[in-house]
Amino acid sequence: MDSRFVGISELTEAPSVAVVVDVMRAFTVAAWVFARGAEKIVLAESLDDALALTVRHPDWVALKDGPPAPGFDLVNSPGLLRSADLGGRTVVQKTTAGTVGVLAVRDASLVLCASFVVAEATAELLRTRRSDRVTFVVTGEEGQADEDLACAQYIARRATGDATDAAGFLRRAAVSRAAAELTGGVRQGAHPDDVALCLELDRFPFAMVAAVEDARMVLRPCAVPPPAGDASVR
Repeated sequence: MDSRFVGISELTEAPSVAVVVDVMRAFTVAAWVFARGAEKIVLAESLDDALALTVRHPDWVALKDGPPAPGFDLVNSPGLLRSADLGGRTVVQKTTAGTVGVLAVRDASLVLCASFVVAEATAELLRTRRSDRVTFVVTGEEGQADEDLACAQYIARRATGDATDAAGFLRRAAVSRAAAELTGGVRQGAHPDDVALCLELDRFPFAMVAAVEDARMVLRPCAVPPPAGDASVR
């Protein structure tokens, strides 16, 4: 598998297969949203767009980066939403980097959203699809976020079937700028457990696939059975 790693601004054309990575915290949060029972996530283009969607669909739940704000039900924190009851709900998500990255590759034939909590399922889906060329979109810090790059590189190696020790990749994420900002209280709308939750490798057994539905990018979980007899180091 030929892998390339780019920032959002480096996307000059639609890739065939794109894996959009946001570890801290958009796509860790998205995985938790599905684990708490949500049916789908609609990725909004702006905060105003997200609010407009919930006005048209009062039963939808709106989620954003930063501190709580009028009209938004949840913030972009796994620690703050891990006990939420989202059974059967539609969640509208707007974040600074993750959702922007997905919208930038909306014309790709396959778009996956990833973080460490769904890393193996994402890699297995890439293996199942026999993807020859994959573009990993590193969303944070204009493509320089080491937690996102570490996760992307780990998934890329696992997608080729390589026996890969995850410890070094997780350590890079743990000492990243994003982790320090979350731990130090720089980022608002956070919980003390957010970093630890973002570093839980393979907590969930599903990948997350984004596709256009009714002119909107919609994210849904995709169950991926574990490969039989996989004894690789992880």
